Amino acid sequence: MLTKNTVLSALLALGLMGVATTSPAERIKDIATLQGMRSNQLIGYGLVVGLNSSGDKTKFTGQTLVNMLTRLGVRLPPDLDPKAKNIAAVSVVADLPPFAKPGQKIDVTVSSIGDSKSLRGGVLLLSPLKGADGQVYAMAQGNLVVSGVSASGQSGSSITVNNPSVGRINGGATVERSVGNAAFATSKELILDLATPDFTTANRVVEAINRELGANTAKAIDATSISVRSPINPAQKVMFASMVENINVEPDDASARIIINSRTGTVVINGKVTVQPAAVSHGNLSVTISERPQVSQPGPFAKGQTAVTPKSDVTIEEEKNQMFLFNPGVSLNEIVQSVNNVGAGPSDLMAILEALKAAGAIRAELIII
Repeated sequence: MLTKNTVLSALLALGLMGVATTSPAERIKDIATLQGMRSNQLIGYGLVVGLNSSGDKTKFTGQTLVNMLTRLGVRLPPDLDPKAKNIAAVSVVADLPPFAKPGQKIDVTVSSIGDSKSLRGGVLLLSPLKGADGQVYAMAQGNLVVSGVSASGQSGSSITVNNPSVGRINGGATVERSVGNAAFATSKELILDLATPDFTTANRVVEAINRELGANTAKAIDATSISVRSPINPAQKVMFASMVENINVEPDDASARIIINSRTGTVVINGKVTVQPAAVSHGNLSVTISERPQVSQPGPFAKGQTAVTPKSDVTIEEEKNQMFLFNPGVSLNEIVQSVNNVGAGPSDLMAILEALKAAGAIRAELIII
């Protein structure tokens, strides 16, 4: 359970870290990617067989089974409606990594799309995986590994751990078609794309590359992309790209941001957040209503009737919290200490931060998720 002590202690630790340390140097390969080096999503439809009576009861699963058996040369009655409990219709998805070649193996994720209760113990039959262009890029098949499990009794009670309707097959698909990367082989330059657009970081990447590989080797195109002159020979280009991606760069600090997750009560404040002069007083008003009905019972020979008389007790309590003052340019450490001193919990902290932002006293972007 999230408590005010754990949240505020974590924020205080972050504040102390922000004061004591600076951004460490990182490799270019950790903060940027080569343009064109991207994965491609694949999707397919298939059948999982061998289930222990936990398969689908839907009609389209039976139709899929009939179509598959027909393609394999099995003649079935035209009005046959198979209702096998050991099969399930599934979607099969995978990521085709850049430069993947035919014959290589990739992992696949298999998910039930019918009313199957569990895929545990099932085997995925041969399923083609297609890209957005409709072309088949891989073929998937194999035994599923399912981490979830479910069990139920005759009385209707049941228990489920994790999700038994989703499984994975490590190396379960074989690449049949590669995605062309002609731009890497023919281009006279490499384009680096930063994971987080930032003009300062882009300029530092350019300076680091030019310092290591010579002046005018790299130039910034915008806050995201950096152009790097490279050899034309593909073999030399691979070695050159390896040298570039291992150059160390010190990225710029992120902008001042406060992230609030109202569903979980999580509050994250980075070390760049500062506060302008502001006085804050935060208290809780509690209203308690308790019902104590009274029963009126007539005498033995009276002609009256038993009656219930409602009686309500209403009490109002308000916490007496002290007001605290923020001085100009307050750091994260001082913010956390001030809020911690008045005993504010996660919900109180969110309310205080939102009020400071509305008052224009906080210098940060407030993001609520």
